Amino acid sequence: MPRRLGELEDAVMTRVWQWNRPVTVREVLEDLQQERSIAYTTVMTVMDNLHQKGWVRREVEGRAYRYTAVSTRAAYAAALMNEGWAQSDNPAAALVAFFGMMSQDQREALNDAIRIVQRDNPLPPSAPAAPEEGTGTGGGTGGTGAQER
Repeated sequence: MPRRLGELEDAVMTRVWQWNRPVTVREVLEDLQQERSIAYTTVMTVMDNLHQKGWVRREVEGRAYRYTAVSTRAAYAAALMNEGWAQSDNPAAALVAFFGMMSQDQREALNDAIRIVQRDNPLPPSAPAAPEEGTGTGGGTGGTGAQER
């Protein structure tokens, strides 16, 4: 996954993701101008950069390009979380700290996501079961760190 988006890149990609259709530089410009003073050439350059970095694909339509997101905002957020987690020298501790920062709604969303993943990707019969709570091997890294209710 490419590097984290800059402020203006994120503002442009937010519109591309929200609209969920091919967009022109002019459409993005007009929407951005409701919040800030910005030139057409600036937006055009940002969108070209996003294309070069692989965030959007583009197709020629007349004398302009139409840009479409390559992936979703959810995939981008997941990649950022995965990158942050992978950079930790203690991934289990990083997850515990991350979970500790979550609101109740976020924890419920996490539990829902775990249930979906477990339902859609059950462990194969030969895979060892995760140790039950309190019977782990002392490291605390054998499970997901979240408990179902």
